[in-house]
Amino acid sequence: MEKIAVIGGLGTLAGGDLFFKLLKHQQVLKNQLHYHFVFEQQPYSQINLPLYHEEDIKSRKFYTYNVCKNFETQSVTKVLLPCFASHSFIKELQKEISIPVVHIFKALANYISLRYKTGIKIGVLTSDYVKENKMLHQYLPNYELVFPSDQQMLMEAIYGDQGIKNGYLDGLSLEYIYEACTELYDKGCDVILPGITELSLVVEQLWKRGVHILDVNQIYADYALEYDNDITAKQFKLGILGGVGPSATVDFMNKIIQNTPAQKDQDHIKMVVEQNPQIPDRTAHLIHQETDPSIAMFSTCKRLEAEGADAIAIPCNTAHAFVEEIQKYLHIPVINMLSTTAEYIDKNFGQSVKVGLLATSGTIESKVYHNILGKSGFDVLIPDKEHQAHVMESIYGEYGVKAGFTNGISKEYLLKAADLLINNGADVIILGCTELPLLFPEETEIVRNEKNIPLLDPTLILAKKIVTIAKG
Repeated sequence: MEKIAVIGGLGTLAGGDLFFKLLKHQQVLKNQLHYHFVFEQQPYSQINLPLYHEEDIKSRKFYTYNVCKNFETQSVTKVLLPCFASHSFIKELQKEISIPVVHIFKALANYISLRYKTGIKIGVLTSDYVKENKMLHQYLPNYELVFPSDQQMLMEAIYGDQGIKNGYLDGLSLEYIYEACTELYDKGCDVILPGITELSLVVEQLWKRGVHILDVNQIYADYALEYDNDITAKQFKLGILGGVGPSATVDFMNKIIQNTPAQKDQDHIKMVVEQNPQIPDRTAHLIHQETDPSIAMFSTCKRLEAEGADAIAIPCNTAHAFVEEIQKYLHIPVINMLSTTAEYIDKNFGQSVKVGLLATSGTIESKVYHNILGKSGFDVLIPDKEHQAHVMESIYGEYGVKAGFTNGISKEYLLKAADLLINNGADVIILGCTELPLLFPEETEIVRNEKNIPLLDPTLILAKKIVTIAKG
C-alpha cells in the first residue's frame, strides 16, 4: 500500500486539480487497492496573495511543515507539494520531516529532458519569486528560458480579483495568458512551461487555441506514481531517555558531541532529550520490589518516538534490565549500551580476558551484563558482599556520586572494589553505572602490580557507536 498525500491550500484549485489527476491516473485505476490518497487543506491567511516578499515564503514554510507533521501521524509514504515557490525550501523542510517530498522541479526536468533537445527555447510563465530566484534555471541549465515582457499582466491574470486563483478560468485572465504565450512563440519558443500550478486549470482551453503548453500538474502526478524519487535522507535524530540519572545524561550528551567529527554546528547529531528524573529507581525495584519503572520508561520512549527520533539511547546501565520487554512495543530501536560494550571488549581485547564489573546491586542481581557477556564467552567477576556495599555507597551514599561528589570517599570506596576484582584476575573493568565514569574524568586505566587495567566507560562506547550510526 502506497499512501500519497497532497498539500492543499497553497493554491486551492491547483491542489484539487493535482489530487484529481492522481485519482484518475490509469495506473491508479488499475490498482486501486494499492493506493491510499490523502488531501489536507488548512486555513491559510495568505492563500490568494502573490509571492513578492520573503515573508510570504516564511509563512508557507510554517504552513507546509504543520501539514507534513500531520501526515507523519498518518503513516504517509510520499508528499506532493503543488507550489513552485514552496520548493525553494524543500531541503530545509526535508531535514525536519520523515516523509519524502516529491520534487516538482525534478519532475519537470525529467519530462523535458526525455522529450526536448537541449538548447531549445522554452517559454516560461511563472511568479515573480520563482523568476527572480532563477529556480528553473537550476534544473534546466541546458535550455534557454524565455519570459514574457509584461510580467505584471501575467501576475494579474493569476492573482487578480478576476484571476485564476479566484476561480475565473476564462475571460480576461485567460486572454492575458494567451497573449503571453503568443509573445513567447514570437520569440522562438518551442514549448510553454508554466511555473505556476494554477495554469494547469486552463491548459485544455489553450490547447484548443493551438498553444503547446505543458500540464505541470499531470507531469507531477505521473512522476510521483511512476518514478523512484531522489530524496535526500532525513538527518539522523537520536532520542535520549534522560534523568536516570540527570548528571549522567549531560555527561553522555557531551561525549557524543566530543566524539563527533564536526567543523561547524550543523555537522553535529540531532538529539531530543526527555529528562525525566521521576522515573522510579531501577535498583530499588530490582532489589526491594519498589515501584516498577517500566511504564515510565516506556512512556518516555514513546514520546521520543513521537518526536521523530530514529533510535533511542538510555544512559543508565540498570535500566537495560527493562529494555528487552519495552523494545517489543516500540517502532524504533533502543541501541543497547550493554551489548555494544560486549562487542567493544570482544573486538579490542579478545574473548580470553576476564571482565570485572562495578555496577549497582540491581544491575548485578538482574544479571543483564552477565547474560550479554556470557553469550560472548566472557567470565564476569563481581565484588563480594562487603565490597559491593562500598560500590553502592560510592553511588548512592551521602557523599556519593549521585549526590554530586566525584572525589573523596566515593572514589576511595570504588577503588577498593576495583582492587578486589584485579586481585581476582580481572583484565578489564566495566564502570557499569553511568555515574561511575564521573569519578574518573581523566583516567582510562588503573595501574596495579605493573599491569595496566583498562576502565571501560559504556556511555563513551555507546556515544562512539551512535556517532558511527549517525554518520553511516
